[in-house]
Amino acid sequence: MKPHGPIPPGFAADEDGMLLIGGDRAEALVDAAGDTPLFVYDSAMLTARVAEWRAAMPREVHLHYAMKANPYAPLLAFMARWVDGLDVASGGELKAALASGMVAEHISFAGPGKRDRELEAAIGAGATLNLESAGEAERALAIGARLGVTPRLAVRVNPDFDLKGSGMKMGGGAKPFGIDAAEVPALVRRLIDAGADWRGFHIFAGSQALDASAIADTQAQTVALAARLANQIGAVPPLVNLGGGMGVPYFPGDRAVDVAAVGAALGATLAARDPMLADSRFAMELGRWLVAEAGVYLTRIVDRKVSHGETFLVTDGGLHHQLAASGNFGTVIRRNYPIALASDFGSEPVETVSVVGCLCTPLDRLGDQVALPRADVGDLIAIFQAGAYGASASPAAFLGQGPAREMLV
Repeated sequence: MKPHGPIPPGFAADEDGMLLIGGDRAEALVDAAGDTPLFVYDSAMLTARVAEWRAAMPREVHLHYAMKANPYAPLLAFMARWVDGLDVASGGELKAALASGMVAEHISFAGPGKRDRELEAAIGAGATLNLESAGEAERALAIGARLGVTPRLAVRVNPDFDLKGSGMKMGGGAKPFGIDAAEVPALVRRLIDAGADWRGFHIFAGSQALDASAIADTQAQTVALAARLANQIGAVPPLVNLGGGMGVPYFPGDRAVDVAAVGAALGATLAARDPMLADSRFAMELGRWLVAEAGVYLTRIVDRKVSHGETFLVTDGGLHHQLAASGNFGTVIRRNYPIALASDFGSEPVETVSVVGCLCTPLDRLGDQVALPRADVGDLIAIFQAGAYGASASPAAFLGQGPAREMLV
């Protein structure tokens, strides 16, 4: 038997043992959606997450939602009401962000390889471009001149440090993201001299970190770097986007980030900041931490079989919807996501099984030798922490299976 990750707090079962999501029976949600597989997102958990963050962080820090984590339109429109800005990473995400109701001046666009038509769309709409290279800066200036629009331009900085213990290191050393810190002052002066509306810095060192002290140390280094660059430039950055970094507990042994500790440390860092940043605004850009635990992936068992003494529960879902849970999205060693039998939630396990999907590949494994209550054909399996990098980060077209249904409750 192999352990699975911790099920997020707040989930319970009704008197029949059926998992409740947002107060509704999982089976009833599937009936309302029409079929499985189904992603369900709990809006109450989303607002609770935002409230938790705001209670912990200094009031002067704004909250941005990195919509790459989950761009589902109803969820995005919901989040746009609760956060201070949206961060996008493509022209398609920009269009979705504008459709969500978020005003363009509170949308920022990061990511390497922006095409001219994407730069033009952002500049024309009035969104802020987080520039990833000097070449991109020149293209943005030229497009702004052609359109007769003053472009809103920030500079994404590739810092000379990374976020210790992060799942994905976005800064430090040679990176395709951002502009090396040593080159930033000259580029910002070029933007200012060209008449652009310089909006500040975007400094993102890493993501999916669970160590509050590592996050706090990185934020302190980020603020210090922003101050050093601002002094070299001789201009106050209107906004310093500190990036995100806060992760969620997916695997056995993982523990949730101490958000209060992060907020207290950030408050101390900002209180002691260089006078050059006295009038700067600050933001944290969070995706996964805001939405992951609010999502549950429901998939139905269509077969139960035994091979060489191992029991397999074969479901109608799989890695084409939950690539990360299958262990094929950035993990080196496969470990089990939080998983449960939704049809008998909370009961004691009585057997060890492997939960596999419907695809013709051995990679399609949602639970590897996990302990569950007795499960049969027709029962529902629930994969938790499914609100981030699920439906939109998985190969839904693989083997012609098609996308999963989604629902916000």
